[in-house]
Amino acid sequence: MIILAATPIGNLGDASARLVEVLSAAPIVAAEDTRVAQRLLAGLGVENRPRLIALHDHNERDRAGELVELAREQDVVVLSDAGMPTVSDPGFHLVEAAAAAGVGVTALPGPSAVLTALAVSGLPTDRFTFEGFLPRKPGERSSALRALAAEPRTMVFFESPNRIAASLTAMAEELGADRRVVVCRELTKLFEEVRRGTAAELAAWAAEGVRGEIAVVVAGAPARSVDPDSALEQVLALVAAGTRLKDAAAEVSEATGLGRRDLYQAALERKGR
Repeated sequence: MIILAATPIGNLGDASARLVEVLSAAPIVAAEDTRVAQRLLAGLGVENRPRLIALHDHNERDRAGELVELAREQDVVVLSDAGMPTVSDPGFHLVEAAAAAGVGVTALPGPSAVLTALAVSGLPTDRFTFEGFLPRKPGERSSALRALAAEPRTMVFFESPNRIAASLTAMAEELGADRRVVVCRELTKLFEEVRRGTAAELAAWAAEGVRGEIAVVVAGAPARSVDPDSALEQVLALVAAGTRLKDAAAEVSEATGLGRRDLYQAALERKGR
């Protein structure tokens, strides 16, 4: 069995009793950093000394097959340095290989920087998307943000302290200077900080330097004001240009957020007059 085990994102007191129980009996631990895993075992008072296998971004594809075969006979506990494995951390390729090989995979729920940042942000939580780390290169970063400019859901990003100022500046440029942003720094740790403001305000703040583990929560794009009559005219224009009515209604529906069936029916009624 492959066991994905969530570990504390900062405060060791957030470790679950189940995590301690599983680590106390684990024969094998695949860890993003074996030194971090050893410190975790010591910090939790776990006396068990499992076989430690490094599983990180650079070797996961090569190691996945070996770990899957080991997991056929005994439990393999997977640890990232913090939080849940596979979430912007190693583990996905291992789970993919295990699923293909018919080897069981389970998870020990626990701390999550994504959900913690979302919860304390004060931004809508009913619908959200996790975008991980933005690209390192400025052009690619701007392109990625530009593609998200119309995203209506709250967005959660991870970012490094070295790039947070550049990323916030890019957010102000591509998403709008007034877009609401929350920077969550050192969550659950002694110097936890949650700073709210506009993208422009936080870009100026970050220019002075920011330290620690960082999650950024960004408000979704505001709802667009759509004129139904204008949308209907768009549908009819597409039909006049040769597009099937069904396809025209679907295209305009996707662009405006208006109901596809409503647009289709309105176009039929207009044509029947």
